Amino acid sequence: MKFTVARDVLAEAVSWTARALPVRPASPILAGVRITAAGEELTLASFDYEVSANSRIPASVEEPGEVLVSGRLLADISKSLPNRPVTIELDGQKVNLTCGSSHFALAVMPLDEYPQLPAQPATTGAVDSHTLSQAVSQVSVAASKDDTLPLLTAVRIEVEGERMTLLATDRYRLAMRELEWQPVDSSVEEAALVKARILQDVAKSMTSGAKVELGLSHDAAPGASSLIGFTAGGRRTTSTLMDGDYPPVRRLFPESTSIQAVADRHVLLEAVKRVSLVAERKTSVRLSFSEGQVVLEAGQGDNAQASEAIEAQLFGEEIATAFNPQFLIDGLSVIDTDFVRFGFTHPNKPAVMTGQEKADGGEVTHFRYLLMPIRFGM
Repeated sequence: MKFTVARDVLAEAVSWTARALPVRPASPILAGVRITAAGEELTLASFDYEVSANSRIPASVEEPGEVLVSGRLLADISKSLPNRPVTIELDGQKVNLTCGSSHFALAVMPLDEYPQLPAQPATTGAVDSHTLSQAVSQVSVAASKDDTLPLLTAVRIEVEGERMTLLATDRYRLAMRELEWQPVDSSVEEAALVKARILQDVAKSMTSGAKVELGLSHDAAPGASSLIGFTAGGRRTTSTLMDGDYPPVRRLFPESTSIQAVADRHVLLEAVKRVSLVAERKTSVRLSFSEGQVVLEAGQGDNAQASEAIEAQLFGEEIATAFNPQFLIDGLSVIDTDFVRFGFTHPNKPAVMTGQEKADGGEVTHFRYLLMPIRFGM
């Protein structure tokens, strides 16, 4: 095997393919990246039995072949090379890498022990890459970090016709984002549970193309796992789906809210960040909405205290409630409009946060963030 490839192209492809390699692999072989040279193309692949990654890049191939080398080491070397063409050649049990005056010899890993990568599921539809990236970042903040509740560490993806919905909850908050996509079959109805951390990585790393193709495979062969697959710009990745019945969280959103308040999202976010500096662990930031303003307070008793008032519009009765400050900051940070609207039914019941383009504009409902209140003084 021998080929020459542009240094930047190689470095980017190896880094992307090696990004999901396990830090402590169950088997040393899983730390490898498989390189296949054929035609005028290189294919780089990695797999840890849960997530697979596959990247294709152009190269000048003199001798086709296949080799397995340490992924992280190759990624580190590729990034450090001078900006010159890179030539890689297999020589017995070593891979020689040459770039300008730089030379490296890497040990070959046993290719016959490397697991077979799963087949990419057939395409179910396509979605704008930047829309998907934004939607995943909005929803994944609400996914649980507690591995003792594995189902809640996932994002639920629902597709029905041309509508895709992402949902995540950790029992204290719930995020839901709706977006349009282009299904292959307009009658499609599917649902999948994908680990939030995996989905976040996919969304961030697959923005090079305009579209991301998505495929779901539920009718896997006996003993095989159901898969979700993503394809964009020469990159393909798969992940096993989680099993289990996700809680029916949609019903948590109230049908209507009798009290609503609107505030500048940026101003409120900065105020919450300031006031929460004195909020000790497991304590809340209190919000008191009245005509023309909202007063934020944190801290109590002999401890440090803070308060700040900012402008807000109130529609309905005056209301005071309290939230986990970090959960409130998370919600305000991922709303994509200049104003935020709060919908309340009762001080002790969940509030719904949505976006609003202007202070006197209409509500933007494609993203909703439901937040449980905390009792004062907890």
